[in-house]
Amino acid sequence: MDTDDEFRIDAPHRELLDQILDKWSLSVLNELCERPCRFNELRRAVPQVTQKSLTATLRRLERNGVVAREVVSTRPVAVRYRITPLGKTLRPPVEVLLAWAAEQMPAITRAREAFDAQEERVREAAPPGPDRGPGPLGVGGGS
Repeated sequence: MDTDDEFRIDAPHRELLDQILDKWSLSVLNELCERPCRFNELRRAVPQVTQKSLTATLRRLERNGVVAREVVSTRPVAVRYRITPLGKTLRPPVEVLLAWAAEQMPAITRAREAFDAQEERVREAAPPGPDRGPGPLGVGGGS
């Protein structure tokens, strides 16, 4: 990278990336890329997500213009979500990130293992005492 190029993520960009790449957004977008879905279909497709988190995720994605909410006039009234044309433009950059992650995963795994081993050595070498970490109830020090 050229040293004259400044790598900066400004606040509006950071906020958008946080909202689009958060814990549940990619899973929801993945489902909606396949077909429009009702809320409960999304809940079944992403079983780990809570109703509250899914609602918040869909609202953020809708606010950013990535997902559209459509009220279906059935009895009872239903809501269906679909990815927008803007949302479809996310697929190529996300695929690039996923390809990078797949290619780099062996190096990342080695780095994690080395880090964890070093942390374990530091923990083993540390003397017991009040600064050793939280006590049995998560407060205070050590033993």
